[in-house]
Amino acid sequence: MSLNVNTSLERAGELKQALSDFVLDAEGELAVALETFSAAQLSRSQQQDMHRRSLVVDRFLVEGKVGDKPPIELFLENEPDLSECDRALIQSWHHSFVGLFEITQILDDGFELMNWTTAKRYVVKPTEPSALKAMARLKMGEILLTQIAPVTEDDWMFFSPWTAFGKLGKPKLAVAIGNFKQNYKPYLYSDAPELLAEAWRSVEQYYQDFINFFGGDEVTLPGYQLGKKLTEFQDMMTQKQFEAAGFDRSKSLAELVEESGTSKEEIVAAAEAMGADQKTVAQVFENQGRSQKMAAPQVELPTHLKNAEQVTALTHPRWGQLFLPTYSQFKALLEADDWRSIPNAEKLMHQYLENPEINRSIWYRLAQHYSVQLETILRDFLECPNFNLGSDLDAVLNEFNKPLEAELPEIASVPLHLHNLFQDAVLEVSKEKSKTKSKKQKAGTGFK
Repeated sequence: MSLNVNTSLERAGELKQALSDFVLDAEGELAVALETFSAAQLSRSQQQDMHRRSLVVDRFLVEGKVGDKPPIELFLENEPDLSECDRALIQSWHHSFVGLFEITQILDDGFELMNWTTAKRYVVKPTEPSALKAMARLKMGEILLTQIAPVTEDDWMFFSPWTAFGKLGKPKLAVAIGNFKQNYKPYLYSDAPELLAEAWRSVEQYYQDFINFFGGDEVTLPGYQLGKKLTEFQDMMTQKQFEAAGFDRSKSLAELVEESGTSKEEIVAAAEAMGADQKTVAQVFENQGRSQKMAAPQVELPTHLKNAEQVTALTHPRWGQLFLPTYSQFKALLEADDWRSIPNAEKLMHQYLENPEINRSIWYRLAQHYSVQLETILRDFLECPNFNLGSDLDAVLNEFNKPLEAELPEIASVPLHLHNLFQDAVLEVSKEKSKTKSKKQKAGTGFK
């Protein structure tokens, strides 16, 4: 790998260092904003090594806000003598993003990387020869976590330190993507707005399908019954997807094999390994044989709720789906003459205010249907006799860290390449477990 770094990259590196120094040396409001942002981000991640800490600072340069201004704007205001070219380059860094990348090509002065969550490719280069030398050990197929930023129309630069995970098999790669989704959710499809828009549309469609199937956006049933109804709901959604794709599910397996171009033996073996029926086999064919961008995730009741006495499923066109085993109890609390007479009333109030899963949409729903009761109870619980539901509820929800905006829910469809990766990962793990079980059985037989 050559150690040449062009002048555009060198200048980008100099400006990035100047921007970083400006933020790290700042005092007052900017320093407080950086500290607050860093504390929030690092508290979400279990890994807090120096690379992660540096990445948080670099994210703040782009994502952070000081009042209503990002650090980049404050820096440009502080540097009036910068050329228009430099200013345009720094402004372009608003498009920088964190990604989980695979090295798809090693270049003389950098790498071609594929962002695994969107399958988009980038030519990415370090801004100084010493960094390029340090990256010489990286190999094709290795996975990197890093932030990249544009330099020219064709080239991007490493905007933050990189963390290498080595070459990952499908199960470990699926886990890494799952961790990325948990820790960097805003960046899941940040470089592919068309995929993000499609994912949000799928949430709205799920909401409408749920209402059509259950007769409303709220249903309460014993856990085992709700689990069965959700299985029926999943079958209905799958049928709709087949029909939308123009897929004829009445065709025989032989016809599906012929159309897909995949051998019958391969598909049957994969299906049997998963314990699948012909419907699942057809789904595999449909995924392989049709041109699709997104695929819907599996819908099912969490295992720990399947034996619950009652579970309420709630769905929202933006906030997605939530399963609550205590929703009926909470409504009983609101309907009681004396809310404190309900068993575990205080505990329920704490839970609904403090549990991050119980989002604003739940509180707005309750406020819509039980406005008088909810206001009375919150006055008592919060020891605030002047509490007004209409004007003060949002402030209370802010105090309990309820996000203002919904994050992309788990029910959102995912890009097909990720859907297939997760399916392949599950299949691979299943095969390994079968091999291990078989070896143990053989070993057991030998010792009889």
